[in-house]
Amino acid sequence: MDDTTGHGTGQDDERGGAQGTGQADERGGEQGTGQADERGGEQGAERPAQERLRERRAAVGRGARRTLSRRGWGDTIRERLALLTEAGPSAYDLDEAGDVYGNRIVAALEDRVAALLGTEAAAFFPTGTMAQQVALRCWAGRTGDPTVALHALSHPVLHERDAFSRVSGLRPVRVGDGPRLPTAAEIRDFEEPFGALVLELPLRDAGFVLPTWQELTEVVEAARERDAVVHFDGARLWECTEHFGRPLEEIAGLADSVYVSFYKSLRGFGGAALAGPKTLVEEAKSWRHRYGGMIFQQFPTALSALIGLDRELPRLPEYVRHARVVAAALREGFTAAGVPWARVHPEEPHTHEFQVWLPYEPDVVAEAAVRQGEETSVLLFATPWAGVGPGVAMTEVTVGPEGLEWTADDVRAAVRDFADRLPDRP
Repeated sequence: MDDTTGHGTGQDDERGGAQGTGQADERGGEQGTGQADERGGEQGAERPAQERLRERRAAVGRGARRTLSRRGWGDTIRERLALLTEAGPSAYDLDEAGDVYGNRIVAALEDRVAALLGTEAAAFFPTGTMAQQVALRCWAGRTGDPTVALHALSHPVLHERDAFSRVSGLRPVRVGDGPRLPTAAEIRDFEEPFGALVLELPLRDAGFVLPTWQELTEVVEAARERDAVVHFDGARLWECTEHFGRPLEEIAGLADSVYVSFYKSLRGFGGAALAGPKTLVEEAKSWRHRYGGMIFQQFPTALSALIGLDRELPRLPEYVRHARVVAAALREGFTAAGVPWARVHPEEPHTHEFQVWLPYEPDVVAEAAVRQGEETSVLLFATPWAGVGPGVAMTEVTVGPEGLEWTADDVRAAVRDFADRLPDRP
């Protein structure tokens, strides 16, 4: 094993690490797997190899002349600061004083988010983990029911160290299974009451999948029939408009509250927002303070979020459309290269992110990906690979500004070159 056993990609996630999945992220070893860590045992012996591969991949990512997917948070501090100084003036008056405990630029960001989502108010939070815990804690107080229904592959179930129950006193129950969101029938037939239903849009660990608009509205209606509130885990909600064919405010309007992230689709420095009714948001701000989220100054993060809303949000539909071109070219390339049962999931991506599955151990494909970058300065797969079954590896692809520069022919040629670095299979 190497660090390819990452949370799908090894990408940082502001809501927490990879809990209970058997996958590790770039910030540490595996959790909840029963495997030994660096203090001893088999995994400790493999740690140097993991570190070397991580360093090689990072070096290739910095130096490659072409990269299909590029993680903005991996830029140097100088590059990140340049974003604020070069793009910042168009997003906010940099001659204004910085924020103090959530006023000024942070308040301006909150107002912008509420307007975009069509809600009465929004509150800035340093992390999505905190935002969602607070939202659901507030709803539990209003409904009188601390039970939260959510999919077995949803982020709070897999990656937050049981924060709902350990920190917030909530009781999560799992509804729905398989690589899809719960259905209306599953909501109606669930055997016990629940006060809130959480829907992750898109469902990242299932392959960034979304329901149809009709399916989504039916699920929401089914929850309401049970007198449950509906909360959208919308960490990547920004990228859903193309699939649904609806504006953000119409999508968010289905839910009682919505959480959005600023660093995923929008490439900000971090942070999140909780949007919903004004009374809920005001209560959430009190809990934000109690949870330690009233940070003295957050203007760099808030400014990066405003820049993301200006620069990335308008381009997300274009990224989604081109992701479909890239996914088809990847599939065609692997077929032409004779790689058996390679998979792109979903076959037509629902957002600008999707999964690629290959019939090899993760360390094999990870090495091939890094060597391709080192030898050609073209990096087709920039994120780590996870083992998702015996002899099967998976990675995630995100099509952003860099990916728009790749034609279908470019992708097919890169796949052919990558496949040449894979060992022959019997």
